[in-house]
Amino acid sequence: MVQVFPRIGGRRALLGSAASLVVLGLLAWWLWPRETPPSGTITLSTGAPQGVYQEYGKLLRDSVGGDMPDLRIDLEDSNGSQTNVTRVATGKSDFAIAAADAVQTYVDQGKPGADKLRGLARLYDDYVQLIVPATSPVQRVADLKGKRVAVGPQGSGVRLIAGRVLSADGLDIDKDIDARSDTIRTGPDALREGKLDAFFWSGGLPTKGITDLAEKYDYDFRFVPIESDLVAKLHEQGSVYSHYRASVMPADAYASILRGSTVPTITVANLLITRDDMDPRLTQWLTRMVIKSRDRIGKQVHAAQLVDLRTAIYTDPLPLHEGAKRYYQSVKP
Repeated sequence: MVQVFPRIGGRRALLGSAASLVVLGLLAWWLWPRETPPSGTITLSTGAPQGVYQEYGKLLRDSVGGDMPDLRIDLEDSNGSQTNVTRVATGKSDFAIAAADAVQTYVDQGKPGADKLRGLARLYDDYVQLIVPATSPVQRVADLKGKRVAVGPQGSGVRLIAGRVLSADGLDIDKDIDARSDTIRTGPDALREGKLDAFFWSGGLPTKGITDLAEKYDYDFRFVPIESDLVAKLHEQGSVYSHYRASVMPADAYASILRGSTVPTITVANLLITRDDMDPRLTQWLTRMVIKSRDRIGKQVHAAQLVDLRTAIYTDPLPLHEGAKRYYQSVKP
């Protein structure tokens, strides 16, 4: 007896073929060797405790753990941007966060390894914050003459920009003020205890050390405005000063302090930097994580919410690292 099989219609045959292709495609995807995430140990130079650099570094490290579980990131405390640039350029650290003005200064001075520095991403802006007690007679930068002023330790980005802001208003950091090396970790308490008349800070908004000063101690202080005419004077001094931009500290940055008002100030961009000899595959993955983790990090470091593909690619004065370039090219619309 000859068995007769039912005739399969054209439409059913087509659907069956399509289903087979899907199954084969999924099987090929499953069997195809996928890219293994980078592994090993790298160092990231951040900043002082209570500062945004260190907080951002911790959160980025935690975010990396999800996609690159075998990559260990050792965070290194530092005095800030100037120290960070030197560490990376001389091979003492693999990656670092640094303000663009500190990077530009290092490059312009032709210091060791300057030509090897590369950028991964522009992160967020630092705001210069000049803080005094609410009852202080200081109304402008020039009024700091003869005062005890924290300008940050040697090697910090704060000290670099504080010296330039003071100079723009006619003051010498070494002669006209009693310069103290307090950091964001010690400055707020020293101000509250009357050991300082003012302190400079340059960091993302808000900075925990300043928020704590207002909320934890219920201390009454204010921000001294840094007017746009000082920015213009800085720009007149050369290309290294071009990274400073006139800006406004928004009222919601420190709502309990500013109470609905804004304060004119100066901003400078922060960069994630490395060297040209770093593994391109590693830098490509790290650059991807900077963008991918923006919202997660931004919940705690509000400044990080501004990290964006449209701006991250601009790492002036440094060229992009080859791996970072590959990432941006891969997501280019």
